Amino acid sequence: MHNFRSLEVWQKAMELTTLYYKCSQAFPKEELFGLTSQSRRSLISIASNIAEGAGRNSDKQFAHFLAIALGSAFEFETQLQIAFNLNYLDESMYTTIIEKSRHIQNMLKKLINNYNK
Repeated sequence: MHNFRSLEVWQKAMELTTLYYKCSQAFPKEELFGLTSQSRRSLISIASNIAEGAGRNSDKQFAHFLAIALGSAFEFETQLQIAFNLNYLDESMYTTIIEKSRHIQNMLKKLINNYNK
């Protein structure tokens, strides 16, 4: 078992989720059950799958949940692009969030590679 709270990737995912929740509050109300909800769920899934995998009994299972978290990170990036295309985010906020998201993706890839050796 792993202590997920001590993992930098989990901490970064939590920080990004908090940031995105704050900025997505300004999204149009008609998106509350659409893009806003879906993109938030994708982000929540990243940290949640890291935590769930950390509680499993083997490194193989942990790597599996890290891979699910990575998929959620890619899903979020797609939804973020849609939000930007619809002008729900300004370029500065989009750039900040996409850089943080890609950093998390890279961290997850490295962790997965370490556990799949």
